[in-house]
Amino acid sequence: MPVPHILVENIVKTFRIAQRRSGLWGAFQGVLRREYRTIKALDRVSFELAQGELVGYIGPNGAGKSTTVKVLSGILVPDSGRCEVDGRVPWRNRIANAANIGVVFGQRTQLWWDLPVIESFDLLRDIYRIGSGEYERARDELAALMDLEPLYDIPVRQLSLGQRMRCDLAAALLHAPSVLFLDEPTIGLDAVSKLAVRDFIKRLNRERGVTVVLTTHDMDDIEALCERVMVIGHGSILSDSTLDDLRARVTRERRLIIDLLDDGQAIEDPDVDFISRSGNRVHLQFDPDRVQTAALISRITAKYAIKDLYVENPPIEEIISRLYDEHELR
Repeated sequence: MPVPHILVENIVKTFRIAQRRSGLWGAFQGVLRREYRTIKALDRVSFELAQGELVGYIGPNGAGKSTTVKVLSGILVPDSGRCEVDGRVPWRNRIANAANIGVVFGQRTQLWWDLPVIESFDLLRDIYRIGSGEYERARDELAALMDLEPLYDIPVRQLSLGQRMRCDLAAALLHAPSVLFLDEPTIGLDAVSKLAVRDFIKRLNRERGVTVVLTTHDMDDIEALCERVMVIGHGSILSDSTLDDLRARVTRERRLIIDLLDDGQAIEDPDVDFISRSGNRVHLQFDPDRVQTAALISRITAKYAIKDLYVENPPIEEIISRLYDEHELR
């Protein structure tokens, strides 16, 4: 049986948070006697990832996503449980683990704010002790893939968010890691920059076999990149499956989108439920277990004057929202 590239087994991580009382008297009491409460950020979290998997790791704010990434990166030490990344315990082998992983936090940068991009890359070369020839090959390849060369001489603080994110991705990959942790890599990016980042992540995973763990609130990222999705809430894994299996678990319904020739028409059928209408476009839903898709389409097209028609799954955002509601994660 192959050894998992990433192994997480019954990881528990708690934080002790100081309680603050309101008002001047409450603040004075807090100085004399501090009260604390314990938050369980991770509660016996377990999963395995094979080499070359690209996994979406999603959940609401405070669910434990970033805490998991920090444990896997060796930044945090769990209270209990077992964790290995490429055969190493991250917090016991921090230097070796750091040399084998890349981490990108969408709201932070590992580049030096006042230095030109190329000088940040050169500093990372020295930090990771990358040979000159190996560094130049990696730098030039990444620059070509993400069109970075025009940005080399610009100080990081003058880059747009999309430009900085592309540079941060390159910086995380200069030392050729086998594992890449991406925490909200497309947050705040425009549509063009998002597509560029997604395309790069997909190529990196497919062509180089880099194992990628992607945490994000952008469900379009998940749908575009991930076949496997893990959902975490209240510090526990709630679901670990393919995207299709997750859809089937939450709902079997399908969407029927119809463009009518006459905007005065109203679609009526016992096997469909009305969702919304905008001009000539009508959104309906139906259960494919109750009525065959082909039979429903045939019946509706025979009865109504239709310009165009689409069948699709409910948006992934809606699927995840229903799962959150099911587990009271709001």
